[in-house]
Amino acid sequence: MKQVGFDTDKYLKEQSNYILKRVENIDKLYLEFGGKLIGDKHAKRVLPGFDEDAKMKLLATLKDQAEIIICVYAGDIENSKVRGDYGITYDRDVLRLIDEYRTYGIPVNSVLITRYHDEPIVKIFMSKLERSGINVYTHRSIEGYPTNVEEIMGENGFASNEFIETTKPVVVVTGPGAGSGKLATCLNQIYHEYSRGKKASYAKFETFPVWNLPLKHPVNIAYEAATVDLKDVNMLDNYHYEAYGEVAVNYNRDMEMFPVIRRIIAKITGKESIYQSPTDMGVNRIKSGIIDDDIVVEAARQEIIRRLFNIETDYKMGVADDETLRRMQVILEESDLKKEDRVPVQPARDYAKAVQERVKSNNLQAVIAIELANGQVVTGRTTTLMDASAAAVLNSLKTLANIADEIDLLAPMILETIQRLKTDELNSKVPTLSANELLIALAISAVTNPTASLAYSKIKELKDTQAHSTVIMNHENEQTLKMLGIDITNDPVYPSENLYYN
Repeated sequence: MKQVGFDTDKYLKEQSNYILKRVENIDKLYLEFGGKLIGDKHAKRVLPGFDEDAKMKLLATLKDQAEIIICVYAGDIENSKVRGDYGITYDRDVLRLIDEYRTYGIPVNSVLITRYHDEPIVKIFMSKLERSGINVYTHRSIEGYPTNVEEIMGENGFASNEFIETTKPVVVVTGPGAGSGKLATCLNQIYHEYSRGKKASYAKFETFPVWNLPLKHPVNIAYEAATVDLKDVNMLDNYHYEAYGEVAVNYNRDMEMFPVIRRIIAKITGKESIYQSPTDMGVNRIKSGIIDDDIVVEAARQEIIRRLFNIETDYKMGVADDETLRRMQVILEESDLKKEDRVPVQPARDYAKAVQERVKSNNLQAVIAIELANGQVVTGRTTTLMDASAAAVLNSLKTLANIADEIDLLAPMILETIQRLKTDELNSKVPTLSANELLIALAISAVTNPTASLAYSKIKELKDTQAHSTVIMNHENEQTLKMLGIDITNDPVYPSENLYYN
């Protein structure tokens, strides 16, 4: 069984009560939600036992008092920015988020396009939302934001941007990713609320870094690793220490922005800000859910290694720069970790080397190793019939079902027919079966084949397993494994010299 180091129910109870305290004696609380509201897989990995949808369940407990504004930066839509975890563009993610929020019964007030400058693709997206009955607003860039407070408070500042009418005491402001304009939206709304005689306030909800864990706690280091491309650096909150004599952890962007935010809020309200530190602005109670620090520490250390593999792959693909790669390597070294501390890494590499020697080939062998929940490692390699992802999944299912390796779950005739369909009718230059194609074939075979049915019943046991590939996988296979719940990393090596088919 998977070890548990975090109690989600305990956390949700304390977090909900803490947020509601912030609403006392005011008309409106604008709550900036950082990170992912749904599917927070980073938190799930570093806090074993954390429900990846915990934030949505938290809001569901407040749904009678909360509504949502979704912010998305116009440039991210225009440039088709992609979310790495889901493999979809930011505009499509907005649609996904709306559907998810509705499922939980939490009303979506509107979608706000931030820093909008009449981009053609953005206009099409806005039309689609409006024709689907979604309220859409736009905000222009404010020159000098966030440091030029006089300009921000002038007629070309917040006053020139639309006010979004809301009806609930808690307004959650979220977005598909960093840089969506959530903070500016909150401040803009507070400006307009005060101009209408309403008392509004701002708070920030971010899971990481955890303010009341040590600066160098692996959970906080894992956050640095996760945001290394954003150049986030954890640091002690000196404002908090000076005000309260209490050590607290925050990060550079919040520390840099705090004096500006405090000045803007003071200018809007006409009085000193109620916040003495960046930590004051937060409502994070995540530490209350940690029930076994040793389990959490080990999970966070594994996440640091995982992030290095991701950055190395991004660097190989031209997405990450030299500085990001170097910074990630430093984080790994300072954490006294090496790549091979991730369990499936060495078995994958060893098997690939053994196959390469056996077939007397100079070509790199594509191998995937999967570490099952019981600690057993199963491997699979690319053959003429199926690729490494399909082979590793198939071998893992046979292992979980105690099916002998020599037993064929799928008739060779069926697999060869699928191959002919791919090459002869669909004109594919990749004849090997992918993980997705294998699973479909297995599902069909399970209807009439009891052995295949037994293997098929074990698919759910692949969730939360760890895997490593000796080569960079194609997008389809990577997404299939992620949908199965397999956390996959890979060495930063292309499987061949092909440019398109890699």
